[in-house]
Amino acid sequence: MSKPKVLVVGTILWAKKELQQLSSIATVISPDFSSREGFLKDVSQNHTDAFALLVTNGSKAGAFDRSVLGSLPKGLKYICCNGAGYDWIDVNAAFERGISVSHTPGAVDHGTATTALYLLLAAYRQFSYAEKNAREGRFLQDFPLAHDPEGKTIGIVGMGGIGKALARRVLPLGMKIIYHNRKPVSPEPDFPAEYKSSLDELLAEADVVSIHIPLNEYTKNSFGSAQFDKMKQGSVLINTARGGVIDQEALIKALESGKLYSAGLDVFPNEPEIDERLRKNDKITILPHVGTHTLESRYGMEMVVINNIRSAINDGQLLNQVPEQKGRK
Repeated sequence: MSKPKVLVVGTILWAKKELQQLSSIATVISPDFSSREGFLKDVSQNHTDAFALLVTNGSKAGAFDRSVLGSLPKGLKYICCNGAGYDWIDVNAAFERGISVSHTPGAVDHGTATTALYLLLAAYRQFSYAEKNAREGRFLQDFPLAHDPEGKTIGIVGMGGIGKALARRVLPLGMKIIYHNRKPVSPEPDFPAEYKSSLDELLAEADVVSIHIPLNEYTKNSFGSAQFDKMKQGSVLINTARGGVIDQEALIKALESGKLYSAGLDVFPNEPEIDERLRKNDKITILPHVGTHTLESRYGMEMVVINNIRSAINDGQLLNQVPEQKGRK
């Protein structure tokens, strides 16, 4: 009996040895293509028997929308995505085709939470502006007093793995933790955290709001003017999730009006483009989506995606199937 065929769409950089070890149970092939059209042509001509795809975000195949999914081999059963975010895959269209999709939660928790912590500290203490001030040789000239995070209340929107990792990082700062999910975390967190069943209640109480929700059709631009209006005057916003979950115009308006004291942003709606109004705002800290830009995070993500492929072959199921598909028949 022939081994199932796994196509690597993109590049595995750090877990190459582990990828090679998959050859004991699968025929692993890395198609050579330079465009979305080239990928689809190669698959339709040479890999109609593909069993699974291992796909890296940002590959030349582009987004896996309904049209691409409809062009994939009929017998394809799995798409294993090398990334915690999977907004570039239409998971509902994949499910309709009988394709199960996995992602890499957990592997990104520490890197992203540390980035969120840095953004929180930088926003409160105005460290980015302070560094610019120092590099320009102005040394505290026109540099107003900032704020301490100690004693403040952080509202975490989405208490998943990253949210929990951030919560544990802010505890030593003496911050109060509140959070909002669709339902309380079960089992309860192993740290003091108060559940808010209403997002509005969280926004009214929090001094800083940190966003940790996925981008999908329901969450796109879901954090907008109405949500900013409910936040405290002079509060702080942190976003390490996806730029698209926040209405950027509403964010800029909140910054310009002073509703927000500051913000820390690692993600943007039109990456790699960053709106000039954000780039030129000295009050905020911006980063070029570096949340998982560490060797440890990238290796961990590649290991998770490879383990999902291995589980699909050996057990007929994924270790980290995306939530939108779990429990559906």
